[in-house]
Amino acid sequence: MTGKGASSAVEALLPVELGSGKVKFAQGIKAGRWVFASGLMGQDFVNGVAPDVLSERMPHGGRPKREKEALRMFENLDAVLRAAGTDRTNLVRTDQYYRTVKAVPAYQQVRREFLSGRIPPSTSIAQQDLLLPGADMNIQAMGVIPGPGFEVTHIKNEQLAGRPTSGYSPALTVGDYVFIPGVTSIAIGDEPRRNGVAAATLMTEGTQWAGTPIKLETEFLITQRIAQSLALAGATLDDVIHAQVYLTDREDYSAFNEAWLRHFGKSRPSLDIIPCIEHGLAPYDGKIEINVLAAKPGSASQKKHIDAGVVTAFHNQPQAVKSGDLLFVSGLMAIDKNGLLPQCAADPRQPQFAGPAEAQAEVIIGNIAKLCEAAGTSLQNVVRVLHFFTDIGDFYPVYKVWERHLGGRPLPFSAVEVPGPLPVPGATVQIEAWAYVP
Repeated sequence: MTGKGASSAVEALLPVELGSGKVKFAQGIKAGRWVFASGLMGQDFVNGVAPDVLSERMPHGGRPKREKEALRMFENLDAVLRAAGTDRTNLVRTDQYYRTVKAVPAYQQVRREFLSGRIPPSTSIAQQDLLLPGADMNIQAMGVIPGPGFEVTHIKNEQLAGRPTSGYSPALTVGDYVFIPGVTSIAIGDEPRRNGVAAATLMTEGTQWAGTPIKLETEFLITQRIAQSLALAGATLDDVIHAQVYLTDREDYSAFNEAWLRHFGKSRPSLDIIPCIEHGLAPYDGKIEINVLAAKPGSASQKKHIDAGVVTAFHNQPQAVKSGDLLFVSGLMAIDKNGLLPQCAADPRQPQFAGPAEAQAEVIIGNIAKLCEAAGTSLQNVVRVLHFFTDIGDFYPVYKVWERHLGGRPLPFSAVEVPGPLPVPGATVQIEAWAYVP
């Protein structure tokens, strides 16, 4: 049992038991000066989504349902931050998943009220489903306990700032790190545009072959958005340590990676490439959103690639990257160089006689444990676990694998259902994990 009995350098914040005690959930994790809020929803941790949020008998008797949902979600986040000894002014990143794009305006309105103009870099993605019936939004957040040399600084720039409805900072620094929000192809300023998308990301109007659309958009986001935001903090693309990429078209996986490697072939941050629903990004016609985290140049937190012999799905994709006291494990699936491991696939002749999701999780979590060990930490020190399922019903068997590996320690998890297929045919589970390296 990987990691059982190992000493942990992290503290579970506000642990609760969900599903009549079947799932042990860490609402947050405190690790050194870092605070991680797990996949929080508008829940009361007893009834699922809180009854006063749903107001099923009087649904229009107060604020709109999604505003109430966002309020409860931020109250839960506030409780995690207070339990760690910090507050909302020290947030450095938020990631939001929605069941529908219609939930975004209500969420953003409440966020503006809650954060009073200090909105950290943010990523918002519409996905296929969430873990609780009736939930339309989910948040993960990252904050800090500030101290000398570890203060949160929002960097302002009118050209790169989020739209007024979003309000997030285009870059934020704390300690050795630079946080950049999810960037999309939405036109800004006086950029030429078509249907709100920067024209430079699109093929020439009226043409059918004038470049590969995903490559054009990726090149634009890297050079005209990410590089410019990093420059605000004195950093460059070589300083990026971790990236998340969301694609609306599953045919774009390899073409995206080809464009990505033109800029990151040598510096190679850890990378998670995640499908999302069609029209699930801020620009209706956008195909991709990217967020990155970087280390300040010359700092003690420069990236170190971790090799534990784990196979990744994409050419030149690192297994994991260590930076300072954090380890970033790329999005992993249960694969070898030939694709999905045979023991992880259902037998189509007898599909009910196996648990493919559980088998995939055994491989993935085992590989995360190997990477933690190679980086000088353990699975007990995971601080952020993102599950991407093609069927949200696979969550519980995957959780049971975590429970066995962690010996019952509360798990800081988020879980969303994404549209298939995942990058490797037959894979139905993809996991990204971060760990603390004391």
